[in-house]
Amino acid sequence: MAIAATTTTTIAGSARRCSLTSTSLLFRCCSSPTTTQLNFLRANNSSRSPNLRVSASSMKLEAAEKASPVSFLDRRESGFLHFVKYHGLGNDFVLVDNRDSSEPKITPEKAVKLCDRNFGIGADGVIFVLPGINGTDYTMRIFNSDGSEPEMCGNGVRCFARFVAELENLQGRQSFTVHTGAGLIIPEIQDDGQVTVDMGEPILKASDVPTRLSANNDQSVVKSDLDVDGVTWNVTCVSMGNPHCVTFGTKGGQNLQVDEINLAKIGHKFEHHEMFPARTNTEFVEVLSPSHLKMRVWERGAGATLACGTGACATVVAAVLEGRAGRNCTVDLPGGPLQIEWREEDNHVYMTGPAEVAFYGYLSL
Repeated sequence: MAIAATTTTTIAGSARRCSLTSTSLLFRCCSSPTTTQLNFLRANNSSRSPNLRVSASSMKLEAAEKASPVSFLDRRESGFLHFVKYHGLGNDFVLVDNRDSSEPKITPEKAVKLCDRNFGIGADGVIFVLPGINGTDYTMRIFNSDGSEPEMCGNGVRCFARFVAELENLQGRQSFTVHTGAGLIIPEIQDDGQVTVDMGEPILKASDVPTRLSANNDQSVVKSDLDVDGVTWNVTCVSMGNPHCVTFGTKGGQNLQVDEINLAKIGHKFEHHEMFPARTNTEFVEVLSPSHLKMRVWERGAGATLACGTGACATVVAAVLEGRAGRNCTVDLPGGPLQIEWREEDNHVYMTGPAEVAFYGYLSL
Protein backbone atom coordinates (compact mmCIF):
# COMPACT_ATOMS: atom_id res chain seq x y z
CA MET A 1 0.00 0.00 0.00
CA ALA A 2 1.64 3.23 -1.12
CA ILE A 3 1.42 6.14 1.25
CA ALA A 4 1.50 8.98 -1.24
CA ALA A 5 -0.29 11.15 1.26
CA THR A 6 -1.64 14.65 1.35
CA THR A 7 -1.82 16.00 4.89
CA THR A 8 -3.53 19.14 6.07
CA THR A 9 -2.03 20.23 9.35
CA THR A 10 -1.54 23.11 11.74
CA ILE A 11 2.11 24.06 12.17
CA ALA A 12 3.10 24.35 15.83
CA GLY A 13 2.93 27.96 16.95
CA SER A 14 0.85 29.01 13.97
CA ALA A 15 -2.86 29.00 13.23
CA ARG A 16 -2.25 28.64 9.51
CA ARG A 17 -3.59 25.44 7.93
CA CYS A 18 -1.56 23.77 5.22
CA SER A 19 -1.61 20.83 2.82
CA LEU A 20 1.32 18.75 1.66
CA THR A 21 1.15 16.66 -1.48
CA SER A 22 3.79 14.29 -2.79
CA THR A 23 3.42 15.39 -6.42
CA SER A 24 3.49 19.18 -6.12
CA LEU A 25 3.66 20.42 -2.56
CA LEU A 26 0.64 22.58 -1.92
CA PHE A 27 0.90 24.90 1.08
CA ARG A 28 -2.56 26.27 1.79
CA CYS A 29 -2.39 29.11 4.26
CA CYS A 30 -3.24 32.72 4.80
CA SER A 31 0.23 34.04 3.99
CA SER A 32 3.58 32.90 2.68
CA PRO A 33 5.29 30.09 4.64
CA THR A 34 8.08 31.13 6.98
CA THR A 35 11.62 29.75 7.02
CA THR A 36 10.73 27.88 10.22
CA GLN A 37 7.76 26.24 8.49
CA LEU A 38 9.88 25.24 5.47
CA ASN A 39 12.46 23.69 7.75
CA PHE A 40 9.65 21.87 9.57
CA LEU A 41 8.44 20.41 6.27
CA ARG A 42 11.91 19.31 5.20
CA ALA A 43 12.62 17.72 8.60
CA ASN A 44 9.34 15.87 8.77
CA ASN A 45 9.26 14.51 5.22
CA SER A 46 12.70 12.94 4.85
CA SER A 47 13.73 9.85 2.91
CA ARG A 48 12.51 7.59 5.73
CA SER A 49 9.43 6.92 3.59
CA PRO A 50 10.23 6.48 -0.10
CA ASN A 51 6.61 7.09 -1.08
CA LEU A 52 6.28 10.43 0.71
CA ARG A 53 8.37 13.20 -0.86
CA VAL A 54 8.11 16.96 -0.63
CA SER A 55 10.03 19.80 -2.19
CA ALA A 56 9.88 23.26 -0.65
CA SER A 57 10.74 24.81 -4.01
CA SER A 58 7.40 23.64 -5.45
CA MET A 59 5.35 25.77 -3.05
CA LYS A 60 2.11 27.27 -4.32
CA LEU A 61 -0.42 29.36 -2.45
CA GLU A 62 -4.18 29.06 -2.45
CA ALA A 63 -6.98 30.76 -0.58
CA ALA A 64 -7.36 29.33 2.93
CA GLU A 65 -11.04 28.54 2.45
CA LYS A 66 -10.20 26.06 -0.31
CA ALA A 67 -8.48 23.88 2.29
CA SER A 68 -11.40 23.86 4.72
CA PRO A 69 -12.01 20.62 6.64
CA VAL A 70 -15.60 20.36 5.37
CA SER A 71 -14.61 20.45 1.70
CA PHE A 72 -11.75 18.08 2.40
CA LEU A 73 -13.97 15.50 4.10
CA ASP A 74 -16.52 15.72 1.28
CA ARG A 75 -14.02 14.47 -1.29
CA ARG A 76 -14.56 10.92 -2.50
CA GLU A 77 -11.77 10.15 -4.98
CA SER A 78 -11.77 6.51 -6.04
CA GLY A 79 -8.77 4.55 -4.80
CA PHE A 80 -7.95 6.97 -1.97
CA LEU A 81 -8.59 6.79 1.74
CA HIS A 82 -9.39 10.13 3.35
CA PHE A 83 -8.62 10.38 7.05
CA VAL A 84 -8.24 12.79 9.93
CA LYS A 85 -5.54 12.34 12.56
CA TYR A 86 -6.86 13.09 16.06
CA HIS A 87 -5.31 12.77 19.48
CA GLY A 88 -6.64 12.66 23.01
CA LEU A 89 -3.83 13.86 25.29
CA GLY A 90 -1.28 12.48 22.83
CA ASN A 91 -3.00 9.09 22.41
CA ASP A 92 -3.34 9.41 18.64
CA PHE A 93 -5.60 7.81 16.07
CA VAL A 94 -6.34 7.77 12.35
CA LEU A 95 -10.10 8.41 11.98
CA VAL A 96 -11.89 7.05 8.90
CA ASP A 97 -15.39 7.91 7.69
CA ASN A 98 -16.89 4.44 7.16
CA ARG A 99 -20.59 5.37 7.33
CA ASP A 100 -21.28 3.88 3.90
CA SER A 101 -20.30 0.33 4.90
CA SER A 102 -20.60 -2.01 7.85
CA GLU A 103 -17.08 -3.36 7.22
CA PRO A 104 -13.88 -1.35 7.80
CA LYS A 105 -12.36 0.08 4.63
CA ILE A 106 -8.92 -1.32 5.41
CA THR A 107 -7.65 -4.57 6.88
CA PRO A 108 -5.84 -4.96 10.20
CA GLU A 109 -2.65 -5.58 8.23
CA LYS A 110 -2.98 -2.24 6.45
CA ALA A 111 -3.80 -0.56 9.75
CA VAL A 112 -0.44 -1.76 11.09
CA LYS A 113 1.29 -0.06 8.14
CA LEU A 114 -0.64 3.18 8.65
CA CYS A 115 0.24 3.25 12.35
CA ASP A 116 3.96 2.86 11.70
CA ARG A 117 5.63 6.07 12.93
CA ASN A 118 8.53 5.89 10.48
CA PHE A 119 6.95 4.64 7.25
CA GLY A 120 3.25 5.36 7.77
CA ILE A 121 1.03 8.07 9.20
CA GLY A 122 1.92 7.18 12.78
CA ALA A 123 -0.77 6.36 15.33
CA ASP A 124 -1.77 4.17 18.26
CA GLY A 125 -4.71 2.85 16.24
CA VAL A 126 -7.15 3.29 13.35
CA ILE A 127 -10.78 4.08 14.23
CA PHE A 128 -13.75 3.61 11.89
CA VAL A 129 -17.11 5.43 12.06
CA LEU A 130 -19.59 2.80 10.87
CA PRO A 131 -23.41 2.78 10.68
CA GLY A 132 -25.17 2.22 13.99
CA ILE A 133 -26.67 -1.13 14.91
CA ASN A 134 -29.22 -2.19 17.53
CA GLY A 135 -30.78 1.27 17.47
CA THR A 136 -27.56 3.22 18.04
CA ASP A 137 -26.52 6.25 16.01
CA TYR A 138 -23.06 4.91 15.09
CA THR A 139 -20.76 1.94 15.50
CA MET A 140 -17.12 2.33 16.51
CA ARG A 141 -14.42 -0.17 15.62
CA ILE A 142 -10.70 0.18 16.18
CA PHE A 143 -7.59 -1.66 15.04
CA ASN A 144 -4.58 -1.28 17.33
CA SER A 145 -1.11 -0.51 16.00
CA ASP A 146 -0.33 -4.24 16.15
CA GLY A 147 -3.46 -5.15 14.15
CA SER A 148 -5.45 -6.50 17.09
CA GLU A 149 -8.98 -5.26 17.70
CA PRO A 150 -9.84 -4.08 21.24
CA GLU A 151 -13.38 -3.81 22.53
CA MET A 152 -13.16 -0.02 22.71
CA CYS A 153 -10.88 2.84 23.67
CA GLY A 154 -11.63 5.73 26.01
CA ASN A 155 -9.44 8.37 24.38
CA GLY A 156 -10.47 6.99 21.01
CA VAL A 157 -14.18 7.43 21.70
CA ARG A 158 -13.63 11.11 22.50
CA CYS A 159 -11.82 11.51 19.17
CA PHE A 160 -14.64 9.52 17.55
CA ALA A 161 -17.22 11.95 18.96
CA ARG A 162 -15.38 15.04 17.71
CA PHE A 163 -14.93 13.42 14.28
CA VAL A 164 -18.65 12.59 14.04
CA ALA A 165 -19.51 16.19 14.93
CA GLU A 166 -17.21 17.36 12.16
CA LEU A 167 -18.63 14.91 9.61
CA GLU A 168 -22.21 15.88 10.46
CA ASN A 169 -21.36 19.59 10.88
CA LEU A 170 -22.80 19.58 14.40
CA GLN A 171 -22.35 22.69 16.55
CA GLY A 172 -22.44 23.28 20.30
CA ARG A 173 -23.41 20.67 22.87
CA GLN A 174 -24.15 17.32 21.23
CA SER A 175 -24.55 13.71 22.32
CA PHE A 176 -25.18 10.44 20.50
CA THR A 177 -25.18 6.70 21.07
CA VAL A 178 -22.30 4.52 19.94
CA HIS A 179 -22.22 0.74 19.64
CA THR A 180 -18.83 -0.72 20.61
CA GLY A 181 -17.41 -4.12 21.43
CA ALA A 182 -17.79 -3.09 25.06
CA GLY A 183 -21.47 -2.26 24.65
CA LEU A 184 -23.32 1.05 24.48
CA ILE A 185 -21.20 4.19 24.95
CA ILE A 186 -22.69 7.71 25.09
CA PRO A 187 -20.29 10.61 24.46
CA GLU A 188 -21.39 14.22 24.92
CA ILE A 189 -19.51 17.14 23.41
CA GLN A 190 -19.50 20.09 25.81
CA ASP A 191 -19.78 23.76 24.85
CA ASP A 192 -16.04 24.21 25.46
CA GLY A 193 -15.16 21.33 23.10
CA GLN A 194 -14.30 18.87 25.87
CA VAL A 195 -16.00 15.48 25.61
CA THR A 196 -17.72 13.73 28.50
CA VAL A 197 -18.29 10.02 28.01
CA ASP A 198 -20.62 7.78 29.98
CA MET A 199 -18.37 4.72 30.09
CA GLY A 200 -20.98 2.53 31.79
CA GLU A 201 -20.50 0.32 34.82
CA PRO A 202 -17.11 -1.16 35.65
CA ILE A 203 -16.92 -4.96 35.47
CA LEU A 204 -15.34 -6.43 38.58
CA LYS A 205 -16.17 -10.14 38.49
CA ALA A 206 -12.83 -11.89 38.00
CA SER A 207 -14.00 -14.29 35.29
CA ASP A 208 -15.53 -11.42 33.31
CA VAL A 209 -12.49 -9.09 33.41
CA PRO A 210 -11.07 -11.71 32.57
CA THR A 211 -8.36 -12.84 34.97
CA ARG A 212 -7.32 -16.20 36.36
CA LEU A 213 -6.41 -14.59 39.68
CA SER A 214 -8.63 -15.87 42.46
CA ALA A 215 -11.35 -13.52 43.65
CA ASN A 216 -10.60 -12.16 47.14
CA ASN A 217 -13.28 -9.49 47.53
CA ASP A 218 -16.69 -11.02 46.87
CA GLN A 219 -16.21 -12.03 43.19
CA SER A 220 -13.56 -9.42 42.40
CA VAL A 221 -9.76 -9.18 42.60
CA VAL A 222 -8.68 -6.31 44.84
CA LYS A 223 -5.08 -5.74 45.98
CA SER A 224 -4.18 -9.30 45.08
CA ASP A 225 -0.66 -10.73 44.71
CA LEU A 226 0.74 -11.08 41.20
CA ASP A 227 4.23 -12.46 40.62
CA VAL A 228 6.02 -10.82 37.69
CA ASP A 229 9.58 -12.01 37.15
CA GLY A 230 10.02 -12.85 40.82
CA VAL A 231 8.60 -9.55 42.09
CA THR A 232 5.20 -9.58 43.84
CA TRP A 233 2.92 -6.72 42.86
CA ASN A 234 -0.40 -5.80 44.47
CA VAL A 235 -2.98 -5.56 41.67
CA THR A 236 -6.68 -4.81 41.29
CA CYS A 237 -8.44 -6.06 38.17
CA VAL A 238 -11.13 -3.99 36.45
CA SER A 239 -12.78 -4.18 33.05
CA MET A 240 -14.19 -1.09 31.37
CA GLY A 241 -15.27 -3.31 28.49
CA ASN A 242 -11.57 -4.12 28.07
CA PRO A 243 -9.30 -5.68 30.72
CA HIS A 244 -7.13 -3.64 33.10
CA CYS A 245 -4.62 -4.57 35.76
CA VAL A 246 -4.07 -1.62 38.12
CA THR A 247 -1.16 -1.50 40.54
CA PHE A 248 -0.16 1.03 43.17
CA GLY A 249 3.11 -0.78 43.92
CA THR A 250 4.83 -3.96 45.03
CA LYS A 251 3.83 -5.98 48.06
CA GLY A 252 5.29 -4.35 51.16
CA GLY A 253 6.99 -1.71 49.04
CA GLN A 254 7.02 2.06 49.20
CA ASN A 255 4.36 4.14 47.41
CA LEU A 256 4.96 3.83 43.69
CA GLN A 257 6.90 6.59 41.91
CA VAL A 258 5.59 6.13 38.39
CA ASP A 259 8.33 8.16 36.71
CA GLU A 260 10.81 5.53 37.88
CA ILE A 261 8.98 2.63 36.20
CA ASN A 262 10.73 1.10 33.17
CA LEU A 263 7.61 0.47 31.08
CA ALA A 264 9.50 -0.92 28.12
CA LYS A 265 11.03 -3.60 30.33
CA ILE A 266 8.05 -4.62 32.41
CA GLY A 267 4.91 -3.59 30.49
CA HIS A 268 4.75 -6.51 28.07
CA LYS A 269 5.33 -8.98 30.94
CA PHE A 270 2.09 -7.80 32.55
CA GLU A 271 0.26 -7.74 29.20
CA HIS A 272 1.15 -11.36 28.37
CA HIS A 273 1.01 -12.75 31.91
CA GLU A 274 -0.67 -16.15 32.15
CA MET A 275 -3.17 -14.74 34.63
CA PHE A 276 -4.73 -12.66 31.84
CA PRO A 277 -6.15 -14.96 29.15
CA ALA A 278 -7.18 -12.02 26.92
CA ARG A 279 -3.96 -10.11 27.72
CA THR A 280 -4.36 -6.90 29.71
CA ASN A 281 -3.77 -3.17 29.84
CA THR A 282 -1.66 -2.23 32.85
CA GLU A 283 -1.78 0.99 34.87
CA PHE A 284 1.02 1.98 37.27
CA VAL A 285 -0.40 4.58 39.67
CA GLU A 286 0.97 7.10 42.13
CA VAL A 287 -1.43 8.67 44.66
CA LEU A 288 -0.79 12.41 44.97
CA SER A 289 -3.92 13.05 47.05
CA PRO A 290 -7.36 11.45 47.56
CA SER A 291 -8.57 13.40 44.49
CA HIS A 292 -5.39 13.45 42.41
CA LEU A 293 -3.71 10.42 40.84
CA LYS A 294 -0.75 10.09 38.48
CA MET A 295 -0.68 7.20 36.04
CA ARG A 296 1.48 5.61 33.37
CA VAL A 297 0.06 2.96 31.11
CA TRP A 298 1.09 0.00 29.02
CA GLU A 299 -1.72 -0.63 26.55
CA ARG A 300 -2.57 -4.04 25.22
CA GLY A 301 -1.64 -4.08 21.55
CA ALA A 302 -0.05 -0.61 21.55
CA GLY A 303 2.59 -0.59 24.30
CA ALA A 304 3.47 2.56 26.22
CA THR A 305 1.14 5.41 25.22
CA LEU A 306 0.70 8.98 26.40
CA ALA A 307 -2.84 8.39 27.62
CA CYS A 308 -5.51 5.74 28.06
CA GLY A 309 -9.09 6.76 28.83
CA THR A 310 -10.39 3.36 29.92
CA GLY A 311 -7.19 2.98 31.96
CA ALA A 312 -7.85 6.25 33.78
CA CYS A 313 -11.39 5.04 34.53
CA ALA A 314 -10.14 1.67 35.78
CA THR A 315 -7.54 3.48 37.91
CA VAL A 316 -10.14 5.51 39.80
CA VAL A 317 -12.31 2.44 40.32
CA ALA A 318 -9.30 0.53 41.68
CA ALA A 319 -8.28 3.47 43.89
CA VAL A 320 -11.78 3.59 45.41
CA LEU A 321 -11.85 -0.19 45.95
CA GLU A 322 -8.46 -0.07 47.70
CA GLY A 323 -9.49 2.93 49.82
CA ARG A 324 -6.85 5.20 48.30
CA ALA A 325 -9.03 7.89 46.70
CA GLY A 326 -12.51 9.33 46.36
CA ARG A 327 -14.93 8.84 43.49
CA ASN A 328 -14.08 12.07 41.66
CA CYS A 329 -10.44 12.39 40.67
CA THR A 330 -8.09 14.18 38.34
CA VAL A 331 -5.85 11.58 36.70
CA ASP A 332 -2.56 12.88 35.34
CA LEU A 333 -1.27 10.96 32.33
CA PRO A 334 1.92 11.70 30.37
CA GLY A 335 -0.20 13.51 27.77
CA GLY A 336 -2.25 15.56 30.25
CA PRO A 337 -5.11 15.25 32.76
CA LEU A 338 -8.49 13.54 32.58
CA GLN A 339 -11.37 14.08 34.99
CA ILE A 340 -12.90 10.77 36.11
CA GLU A 341 -15.99 10.28 38.27
CA TRP A 342 -17.39 6.94 39.47
CA ARG A 343 -20.90 7.98 40.46
CA GLU A 344 -22.42 6.13 43.35
CA GLU A 345 -26.02 6.81 42.27
CA ASP A 346 -25.85 4.88 38.99
CA ASN A 347 -22.51 3.01 39.32
CA HIS A 348 -21.40 4.49 35.97
CA VAL A 349 -17.96 5.93 35.29
CA TYR A 350 -17.79 9.31 33.53
CA MET A 351 -14.70 10.55 31.75
CA THR A 352 -14.12 14.15 30.63
CA GLY A 353 -11.21 15.29 28.50
CA PRO A 354 -10.12 16.83 25.19
CA ALA A 355 -9.88 15.50 21.66
CA GLU A 356 -8.05 17.55 19.06
CA VAL A 357 -7.29 17.45 15.34
CA ALA A 358 -3.66 16.93 14.38
CA PHE A 359 -4.07 17.00 10.58
CA TYR A 360 -6.15 15.92 7.57
CA GLY A 361 -4.87 13.68 4.82
CA TYR A 362 -5.48 11.11 2.14
CA LEU A 363 -3.49 8.19 0.80
CA SER A 364 -3.69 5.76 -2.08
CA LEU A 365 -4.85 2.26 -1.23
